[in-house]
Amino acid sequence: QTQLLGVLLAAASNFLISVSLNIQKCAHLRLVCQAEQKPYYTSKLWWCGITLLGLGEVGNFTAYGFAPITLVAPLGCVSVIGSAFISVFFLKKTMRTADILGGTLTITGIFLLVTFSPNVPQELTARQVQNYLVSWPFLVYSILEIIIFCILLYFYKRKAVKHIVVLLMMVALLASLTVIAVKAVSSMIALSVKGKMQLTYSVFYIMSVLMATSCAFQIKFLNQAMHLYEATAVVPINFVFFTTSAIISGVIFYREFRSAALLSVFMFLFGCLLSSLGVIIIARNKKEEHLQIPFIDCGHIPGQKLTGKIQPDSHNSCYGTLNMEDDSVKRQS
Repeated sequence: QTQLLGVLLAAASNFLISVSLNIQKCAHLRLVCQAEQKPYYTSKLWWCGITLLGLGEVGNFTAYGFAPITLVAPLGCVSVIGSAFISVFFLKKTMRTADILGGTLTITGIFLLVTFSPNVPQELTARQVQNYLVSWPFLVYSILEIIIFCILLYFYKRKAVKHIVVLLMMVALLASLTVIAVKAVSSMIALSVKGKMQLTYSVFYIMSVLMATSCAFQIKFLNQAMHLYEATAVVPINFVFFTTSAIISGVIFYREFRSAALLSVFMFLFGCLLSSLGVIIIARNKKEEHLQIPFIDCGHIPGQKLTGKIQPDSHNSCYGTLNMEDDSVKRQS
């Protein structure tokens, strides 16, 4: 029952996140269409979306206290599939065949995840977390992760390699530490609420600092990836990398598959594969929407012949489309 509560919390929270993102997008589009341009934070609709986003993140955090990492992390696909279908109502988008196919695969994958997820006790005490932190499998895993992260960071900083795989690999490595810390903090808070005080142990505050620090740097590199690449490329790759790293960290740190049958492990991984494939299909070939920027009419600029209208282009040093042919002819003559 506790694990089922975690599943329902994770699914509902990710659905709330998908609703909130569409509401925020809708608020931005409405503000652009207004004659008088106002900051987005003055919109009540935008604040409604932010509130739902906060509730969704709190729900996700709580879900880690009731269900294993290997189950909660893959359920992030609910936000992707939810966003694809909700955008039809909020943003008046057209339902594509790829959305239906991807949604079907994702739902099938979620069913396999829930059915064959590891059934392990979710009451995690501070002493257990301390023992897990000094276990040799986690120490080896941590050393390997630090080495890989330092190599990627070297290429990112020194060699200026900002490939999407490099950026999202760093995000995934940080995310594995984040989910470990979130699981520990959430479980200890849940036990404390039940009357078994865990907040007096120093490991609680160590994991809280690890959670906040890894999450902050994770956001930094994810924002960098979103700035350099299209969201349609970032979302599926990040989901696959994040899910993989979360499952590995759950298996190594919390030993969530130690008593699972081989068939259960295979079907669970197959469910992860179907969910990831569904997310990729939904995001593949999805056109990016750009907000319309009002054109600037320069028909009254002296000495220039107007061939079109100027539209700001942040990726080009030239500003607009002015015909300089007449001027060049005059200079040559």
